Amino acid sequence: MSEFKSASFSAEDGSNGTDFVGVTTFTSPYYFVPPSGTTAQRPSGEGLTPGMLRFNTDIGRLEVWRGDHWATIQGDSPNLNGGARGVFSMGIGNAPIGSGSNIIDYVTISTLGNATSFGSATIQAVYSSACASSTRGIIFGGYDTAGNNKSDIQYFTISSTGNAASFGNLSAVRRSTISCSNSIRGIVAGGNPSTTNAIEYITISSTGNSVSFGSLTQIRAYGGGAASSTRGLFAGGRYDTPVATWYNVIDYVTISTTGNATYFGDLTLARGEGVAGLSNSTRGVFAGGNASPAQGSTSNRIDYVTIASTGNATTFGDMTSAYYMRAPASSSTRGLFAGGNPYTSNVDYIAILTIGNSINFGNLSVTRTGASGCSNGHGGL
Repeated sequence: MSEFKSASFSAEDGSNGTDFVGVTTFTSPYYFVPPSGTTAQRPSGEGLTPGMLRFNTDIGRLEVWRGDHWATIQGDSPNLNGGARGVFSMGIGNAPIGSGSNIIDYVTISTLGNATSFGSATIQAVYSSACASSTRGIIFGGYDTAGNNKSDIQYFTISSTGNAASFGNLSAVRRSTISCSNSIRGIVAGGNPSTTNAIEYITISSTGNSVSFGSLTQIRAYGGGAASSTRGLFAGGRYDTPVATWYNVIDYVTISTTGNATYFGDLTLARGEGVAGLSNSTRGVFAGGNASPAQGSTSNRIDYVTIASTGNATTFGDMTSAYYMRAPASSSTRGLFAGGNPYTSNVDYIAILTIGNSINFGNLSVTRTGASGCSNGHGGL
């Protein structure tokens, strides 16, 4: 067997090192350095073969070409105590009616059982939204017990337990926003009051105020978010002024860039309040929500889409009951929907890669609706 030596492999544009053409097999007890570059420098177009590897310098992870998109290879596990963590924050209870909560609970998504106390949020609020990286959870805005909309952004470390801390502020007070994230950026869109189509973003590993990203295709609040490592989706929602309007629209953005959202497709049903959105790296799932009176009000329907494509949602199944304002969280295999209105502490789960109805998982520590949910093992990582 002959031997050759090379200082390095070629860069993605072929400018350095040696080019190996055809089928080449490497055997070594050491290592090899794959091509590298930023997200913006990802190869595209003709000539890409499924299985091609590169190192993404923006996110510090290997990526593999899957034939239609670059998928991130999870280099370290977000699993804790046997599985990824779902964290559910704040919300509003019914004992007494309208009581606010700063409670933060968590569950291990791969198991079944009731939620455990994690800590406390910096405020008591309802109608916030949340997103996360593999290490840090973020909570956006909300509506406090004194009737004030909030601009607070909070964060917590998912692998530990403890109270949330201040991260910064949204550009304006806002509740009922739509959130999603990859491992670097958190995206927050829409919201009330004075319902907006604004999209803003933060860098999750830092602290500071949100920055303008672009605009949704429709002015709306109360929708659901989902994401892969590259693309964020915003589904459903409602616009109340001058006449209440329920939307089935799904928009998408490329998370690593900035700019206005693009139309993706439609949900199977227009749902205007409290759509719960979650995802793994390939599939976005949207559950429940308060549909228009003409469509039967609160829905138990679950829809799904393939994030890398565009097109209308397909029916996935049904929740155990009709709810809106549920808190979502997910791992690569399982999605959870927690709490909701009518007031409940119930937590349901689904297997994301299948289709079918949700199954009971356990209960939150208190009955509440309008909580926010996130996890350290979702599709955007």
